[in-house]
Amino acid sequence: MSTTIPLQQRVDDYLSERRRLGFELRPLHGLLTDFATFVAERHHDGPLSIELMVEWARKGKGGQGTRETWYRRLANLRPFLRYLRQFEPDTEIPEETLFGPAPGRVAPHIYREEEIVALLAATRTLGPPGCLRAATYETLFGLMAATGLRVSEAIHLREADVDLKRGLLTVRESKCGKSRQVPLHPSTVEALTRFRQRRRREIPTTPDPAFFTGARGSLPGQPLGERQVRRVFSQLREQLHWANRGAHAAPRLHDLRHTFAVRRLIAWQREGCDLDRKMLALSTYLGHANIGCTYWYLSAVPELMAVAGAKFERFAALEECRDA
Repeated sequence: MSTTIPLQQRVDDYLSERRRLGFELRPLHGLLTDFATFVAERHHDGPLSIELMVEWARKGKGGQGTRETWYRRLANLRPFLRYLRQFEPDTEIPEETLFGPAPGRVAPHIYREEEIVALLAATRTLGPPGCLRAATYETLFGLMAATGLRVSEAIHLREADVDLKRGLLTVRESKCGKSRQVPLHPSTVEALTRFRQRRRREIPTTPDPAFFTGARGSLPGQPLGERQVRRVFSQLREQLHWANRGAHAAPRLHDLRHTFAVRRLIAWQREGCDLDRKMLALSTYLGHANIGCTYWYLSAVPELMAVAGAKFERFAALEECRDA
């Protein structure tokens, strides 16, 4: 590395340039800063080497990451390395296949209706008896199943973000820095109203409180943490003994989001709707940065593969006509 300009300064300059071009880079800021800190702690002198980058990539998720984790860390690092090369020509850039082929998205566990019902019933067994904790998790998991919210979006909702008079959630600066409004079904509004009334009776009032709060310990009313929520879900999953129908190690909390999207597409298909016209609405509702992420659901489960196959057949036929 240059002895005159530290790596962290190069990172800051790169991010500033990208922001001027209109990119939202909050997740990337943390990753590149982590890389710069790693290099500094190693007291590395000289051009950045592939060996150094591989060592850093393998430290992802506390050293417990998978090949996919390593691949994605290097994939996010690579554009910065190309930028850096104009100042440090000896900077090495790792091959995309360094950790093997690019990992693809794998099939999720799509919950059956009876599994979601069983999950919500299991939350009611959470102790201690009479505590708000059971109602909190029943409402949280029910909201995720009914709207497809990411777990981070649900637990970061503030009281002011939940407008039950209009039946509308405001999700602020979620993934990729996007905000959106999420309309609610009347049954969801009813469940959220019951929970809000009970929470207000049992939890001390604070200015602009989180909608979902903890009810145990010495500081009741604090926002739920994502690790805490995932731990409770894992406990209930083990209790319910679901048969895993996805390609991950076990059914995940995030699969409630996948289930919402797939069931919505299947319902539209059965209603005879034009799915291409509906995709933009679903993409906006889910907060996808790229509509391609929404189209992925057509190949995610067997129920929708026929739709994807029909689209490909029409595309292939069109190409044949053009070549004729």
